[in-house]
Amino acid sequence: EVRSWTTATKRSLCLMWQKVKVQLMLRMSFLVTIFWYCRRLYSFLAQLLKWWSNYLQRKLIRNLSVLTEVDLLGYSAREWKGETKPAKHMREAYEELFWSYHIKYLRQVRRDNYCVLRAVLFQIFSQGIPFPSWMKERDILKLPEKLLYSQGCNWIQQYSFGPERYMGPNAFGKLRKCMETLKTNWTEISATKDHEERGNLCNTLFSDESKEHKLYEAIKFIMLYEVVEAYEQIKNREEPIHNLFSLLFARDSSSDPLSFMMNHLNSIGDSICLDQVELSLLGYLLEVKIRVYRLHRFNTEEFQVNYPDEYRREWNEISLLTEDDRYYHIPLF
Repeated sequence: EVRSWTTATKRSLCLMWQKVKVQLMLRMSFLVTIFWYCRRLYSFLAQLLKWWSNYLQRKLIRNLSVLTEVDLLGYSAREWKGETKPAKHMREAYEELFWSYHIKYLRQVRRDNYCVLRAVLFQIFSQGIPFPSWMKERDILKLPEKLLYSQGCNWIQQYSFGPERYMGPNAFGKLRKCMETLKTNWTEISATKDHEERGNLCNTLFSDESKEHKLYEAIKFIMLYEVVEAYEQIKNREEPIHNLFSLLFARDSSSDPLSFMMNHLNSIGDSICLDQVELSLLGYLLEVKIRVYRLHRFNTEEFQVNYPDEYRREWNEISLLTEDDRYYHIPLF
């Protein structure tokens, strides 16, 4: 009897274990399957997140027209490899900037025909430089109206907006929108005292190509307005004008405001950049001293040049770096 009871108990336990084992196997298989799918899902989501992050980064870098700072000597070594005479000359010029002028970094600026305007305006905005004194006394939104109606310059209908090559009767309205964009953004950014917040505003602004172009066209028009004012003063023999206007009108291609617009301003942003006289005019009307390090002029008196060469002590200073007088970057001290 004892033996039969023991046998029955063993059989019962075996049957129970068989049933429990099947359930355990099913549940373990289920858990392993779930774990495998979760792992695959995690891997897929990680790859998707990485792809999306890279996409956003590429898009931001592509849209941002003024890139983040990079090491000056590292940039020089990457851009000017080899042992050719021009490469050695450029590397020596960069080393001179590093050791003698204490320039450690630079910000690359998009290489197009708005390059110099972009480099100048970005620094004015990022440093929080306010409107020049003459802009505070006048409403710049009324400048297109004043030029068209008060001074009778109907030829501004031939004004061309950089790469758009736009001209016609709607030029006045388009210029007004450009001036509004410049005034609104300059007012907002210069009123921002926090440096980091101001930097974020600049990065946002200089990632919007449409707004950027309006800023540059507004600056171009202000340059034209100043040239018209100086030309009228010369004709009326009024108060002395800055020497740079004499240089500007001495050129056959800009002997009067109309030829200046047609032969120079209309092509800026489309096929040419600013030349040295126009760079002086830009510094004069924005009331900033523009110091340019011209690397291709290394070991000459023209290595470091100020635009304009006559400036007031209270003007703010900004710096540019160029290898060819066409494309400019922003040096950082």
